[in-house]
Amino acid sequence: MLENREAYIRKLKAKIDEWNADIDKLAAKARQVKAEKEIEYRDQIEALRAKRGEMEEKIAELRKGGEAGWEDLRKNVERSWEALKEGYAAARARYERDARDDVEK
Repeated sequence: MLENREAYIRKLKAKIDEWNADIDKLAAKARQVKAEKEIEYRDQIEALRAKRGEMEEKIAELRKGGEAGWEDLRKNVERSWEALKEGYAAARARYERDARDDVEK
């Protein structure tokens, strides 16, 4: 079981690295929009970074946790992961919508 937990943790760490790159891309795009929208984007990006930080804390808990609580911790991580994923998708969709609107104007 310990082997499965370590593989799961490695997988999560790799996903976080991907999200870090995606969040950085959103931040770069946010710098290219009008000033009033940039503030909104920055707020969304900071929220994503906070959720990412929570994920990193949960991964640390997984690493430290014993076998007895492994399944509960894993479920908790999965819920947090979904929240991060949804937040990123919403931010990206909003940017794309706003970019289309700016082009149409």
